[in-house]
Amino acid sequence: MKQSPTPANPLADTELRLLRLFRTVARCGGLTAAESELNIGRSTISRHLKELEQRLGATLCHRGRSGFALTDEGARVFDAAERLLTAVSQFRTEVEEINDRLRGRLRLALFDKTASNPASRIAAALGDFAKRAPAVELELHVAPTHQIEAGVIDGAWQLGIIPTYRPSPALDYLPLFDEQMYLYCGREHPLFAQRDTRGGERAVWAQRYAGLSFHSPNMDTGNRFEFTRAAEASDQEAIATLVLSGQFIGFLPDHYAAAFVAQGLMRALYPQRFAYTCQFAAIHRRSPPPSRLLEIALACLRRAHATANRASARRTR
Repeated sequence: MKQSPTPANPLADTELRLLRLFRTVARCGGLTAAESELNIGRSTISRHLKELEQRLGATLCHRGRSGFALTDEGARVFDAAERLLTAVSQFRTEVEEINDRLRGRLRLALFDKTASNPASRIAAALGDFAKRAPAVELELHVAPTHQIEAGVIDGAWQLGIIPTYRPSPALDYLPLFDEQMYLYCGREHPLFAQRDTRGGERAVWAQRYAGLSFHSPNMDTGNRFEFTRAAEASDQEAIATLVLSGQFIGFLPDHYAAAFVAQGLMRALYPQRFAYTCQFAAIHRRSPPPSRLLEIALACLRRAHATANRASARRTR
């Protein structure tokens, strides 16, 4: 139902505050889920949403016993709010940089299970960045590769770290570290107790395979080996759960699987045959050019991984 809009005025902090609240409610999928995120009660959230709807002259969402759902107008306002609030944040960051004050927020999205990779120096880079820009707020998210790419291109995140796959002409890539992937089965799987013998790998193709559900090096490798996918997973945690069930095989990073292997819960199948390497890179939009804040973040990532790579090279000599 259309509402009579309040006469239009120049966009003020009140509208921005209400749009931020609406964006959080939409992201959380409802008022109850947004309570802890916003640290205010449902009745207050509802009152603010009503005020925003009156200002915009549109019903943004259905909320009640039947559940929460954005209206068509609400979905359009949500998309517009995402673009607007990202632009406002970028504007404030650039103004702070003009005044030589590094403030604002760095929004970074990571592919999952990077923290346990010994080649990853993301944590060290963020520590360096936090020391160099102590007034900048850090906002970290974990998401699938395709969502990170889309979010960086759309401006929802300034920076992403992903396994490289089909590079986009809209993005710049800074290579960081590699990740080794092997094919695993769980302790209850029929192949777990069998030795890897010459020619025995033919049995692998008869097994049920679990792979990521989106375009990625994982999907590409599964297709290259011509495995028949019997289960789809949204992330590495889901693949590990399926492997541990004893009914599926799947690729996992060796550093992540190491704890399960040490406990005798899974093992790699024919690691000389079924393996691939992912290269991780930091991505950001090619245009407009990186802000000073983003340049510092990229420099911290570059320095941390260059140091780690030099140390690794010395150990292998």
